[in-house]
Amino acid sequence: MSVGAAVRRVRAYGGQFLLLAVLTLVVTLLISGVPRLVNRLAEQGLRAQLSAEAPARRDISYASGVVTATSQRTAMGAAVERFDALAREMPPQVRSAVDERWYSVETRPARVVGPDLAARNLLVDLGLRSVPDVQGAGTLVEGAWPSETYVPGRPIEVALDVDVAGKLNLRTGSQLRIGDADDKGNLSDAAPMVVAGLFRPADRANGIWDGLPQLLRVTDPVGDGEPSIVVGVVAQSALNKRAAEGWAVQSTWRYRLGVDTIDARHLDRMIDGLQQLQRGKPSDLTVTLGVDVPLRAFAAQIDAARTLLAVIAAGVLATLAGLIVLAASLAIRRRRSEFVLLRARGGAATAGARRSLAEAVLVVPVAAVLGWWLGTLFPGTPDPTTPYAIAATVLVTLALPLATLVVPANAAARRDLVRVRPSARRLTVEVSLLLLAGLAAVLLRRRGLTLGEVDPLLVSVPVLLAVAAAVLALRAYPWPLLLVSRLAAGTRGSVAFLGTARAGRSAVAAPLVVVVLAIGTAAFCAVVAAGVDASRDRAAEQIVPADAVIRGERFAPDTVDELGRLPGVQAVTPVLRVADERLAVDELGTDARVAQTTVLLVDGSGLAAVARESAVDLQVPAALRAARPGPGPLPAIVSPAVAADLTKAGLDDSAFVSVQSQRYEFRVAGTEDGFPLLPANASRFVILPWQALPARNTTPVPTSLLVAGDSLDAEALRHAGDAGQERYQRDGTVTGRERPLGVTVDTRADVRRDLGNGGANGVLAFGFVAGAVGGTVLGLLAIAFTVLAGARARGQVLSRLRTLGLSRRQWRGLLLVELAPLVGVSVLTGALVGAALPLLLNPVLGLSAFTSGVPVRAAFEPGLVAAVLALGAVALGFAVAVEALNNRRLRLGEVLRLGEES
Repeated sequence: MSVGAAVRRVRAYGGQFLLLAVLTLVVTLLISGVPRLVNRLAEQGLRAQLSAEAPARRDISYASGVVTATSQRTAMGAAVERFDALAREMPPQVRSAVDERWYSVETRPARVVGPDLAARNLLVDLGLRSVPDVQGAGTLVEGAWPSETYVPGRPIEVALDVDVAGKLNLRTGSQLRIGDADDKGNLSDAAPMVVAGLFRPADRANGIWDGLPQLLRVTDPVGDGEPSIVVGVVAQSALNKRAAEGWAVQSTWRYRLGVDTIDARHLDRMIDGLQQLQRGKPSDLTVTLGVDVPLRAFAAQIDAARTLLAVIAAGVLATLAGLIVLAASLAIRRRRSEFVLLRARGGAATAGARRSLAEAVLVVPVAAVLGWWLGTLFPGTPDPTTPYAIAATVLVTLALPLATLVVPANAAARRDLVRVRPSARRLTVEVSLLLLAGLAAVLLRRRGLTLGEVDPLLVSVPVLLAVAAAVLALRAYPWPLLLVSRLAAGTRGSVAFLGTARAGRSAVAAPLVVVVLAIGTAAFCAVVAAGVDASRDRAAEQIVPADAVIRGERFAPDTVDELGRLPGVQAVTPVLRVADERLAVDELGTDARVAQTTVLLVDGSGLAAVARESAVDLQVPAALRAARPGPGPLPAIVSPAVAADLTKAGLDDSAFVSVQSQRYEFRVAGTEDGFPLLPANASRFVILPWQALPARNTTPVPTSLLVAGDSLDAEALRHAGDAGQERYQRDGTVTGRERPLGVTVDTRADVRRDLGNGGANGVLAFGFVAGAVGGTVLGLLAIAFTVLAGARARGQVLSRLRTLGLSRRQWRGLLLVELAPLVGVSVLTGALVGAALPLLLNPVLGLSAFTSGVPVRAAFEPGLVAAVLALGAVALGFAVAVEALNNRRLRLGEVLRLGEES
């Protein structure tokens, strides 16, 4: 078997080998390029999420206690030794991600006095901090940096941020004294101090300034009569001297993880390293880190996205595999007479397979290498997918010789009829396939899966279900067509009768399976995407069941009226939330011995009005809406866990809970799995009707305010909320000493936008788009194969009918009638499979990581139904166009003259 002869045959059948080469190229391109693109999107999402966090959230901070020096080592020297030792003790994956690091030693804040402070009657506590390299991070504005040369009797030299000094009325040369203050403000062990210089940070974002308390700001007093807290920079020698004299000092070491140093592919190892670091911390230090929280959230999203991508990839690759099998089968059927002649001349049974193998070796590996190379041009870090590409290339190369062995060599065989009564062998195979698909689906639901891993059962279940659905469709759809054909036989004209008769007898088993796989993958992506989108809407309504929510500490009661007078505000209702309350048996507070519970007070009718004005689909329980003041316990809506505990304790008809120092009796009037303003995973809560509270000496005040309106001004809402907090603190029954924190204003639109942006949403969106587009395109290609599979038989029939007087218009009608059932059944079956898969797979995909914990439910929107109908129409038009082009290429007159196998 010469290579030259194989090359000549490849050239002679160039179209068939080109199709096989293109499919091979697409397979290896996907295997090589898609993981790179996914890794790229994951890295971008992780960088965006980490960048959105405050830089200090990426710090691993160690802090010693406030201690007095007890050894001969200097305070700074001990800090340096510990600085390097802590870095060496970190797990390797954490240590390699550290991008910046700092350490400092500081004294605890002590009272500082001086003429410049007294001029403005300022009460200030000053901490002294020594930070290496601070001079390189700051620019002197006045004076000089504190001298490292220690001179006995010289005042302590301190440098201050220029803005901090301005707020404290301090300047270069200001004379101060520092020491411990008693209750009357008298200093003990006071030491002289002088402001040596003022500096300005070269970059305020530099992490060297992020130690707490911060060097660049004045920490406001926490209450009336309390001092402001300031930190100044001192020389290392001065701090060592003060520590040696017995001043209590504290050392801190901070290691900041870089945004670009954390590998999105190995988040699990990074999170495990952070856990190991916390467990293995030295006993004399406290460790603080916040980066594990965003990393865990992103890891949950990326695991869910990768699991979904595995399902989509299984559908796409299975479709491509089916197309390759179809291409190989069509190619061999066109050359059946060649292989029959080869056997007739004395060739062995495997002679045709060897010839096909030689031809495939000339085409498939070259296409595979080209596809792999094109995939390497995609941006992103590669995955170790080379073995998969090699395996795919080998399988595609063997497809052609295997098809040569499988395709019957009998040239006179009829293959255009479907047996109404299938053989026992085929029936056994089909029943076994159905049972296997059902068993796999049940096992997947019962066993679950580990997110982020390619589970063989997970990727096989969608394919098995699609194939099983295609088998059922093949068994079912000829029967109604035969009935329609019999009815059409009694009508005038031959188009309907002949078209339905041929459609009911077409042999399209393998092509129909491939079409169902492709359309099912596209429909699955569309349905899950719609479900995620709808679940995000529900999550936004769960977090903000209004147009906006103002959250704070406590608001004055008149804040509701003040908000109602703002432009655009249509309705306002108060909400009070108290976390971790203990339930009681009686009004005296006897502990009910059940777990702590979150308490929520809502005005039932007010909440319903705000939700209605905000166009939020919120069904407020009737027990909360209809409650009115009266004797007896309050009707309460509780979570199932609380209801079970109260029933077990015999308190479901009467229990007590404390709200803002007042104890209220309630009874269980209903249960709910969740409620707005509570986290999606909240399992213990009690909701009381605010409007039904009994009169007491003090009335509850809201901690949140729900606002409904059009074109709300978030800044105006924030200002009104802050003013309400200040009025409560000033005029409330119990005047608080601590200054309240500023309120936060969240709009439902902003929350909804945040849920759809950032994190691993880029990977998820890529999976949806790629699956929907790829499935649709491959589905149309599979329909083309389905049409071509029976094109020659249809061409012969049409040739004879044209000679009998069939017009061109009737010919097109006959094509349409014959192909419409096939296309309609394949598209409809694929759409049903795609719509059913989310019902099975959603509980195990973990997509709630993208919806703030709200479970994702399949969403059947009218737009999806319209899309399926449009796809069916496009597919039918495409099928008719392919058939027409093929008939024009075959020239129907020649088909009739040359015979069945022309």
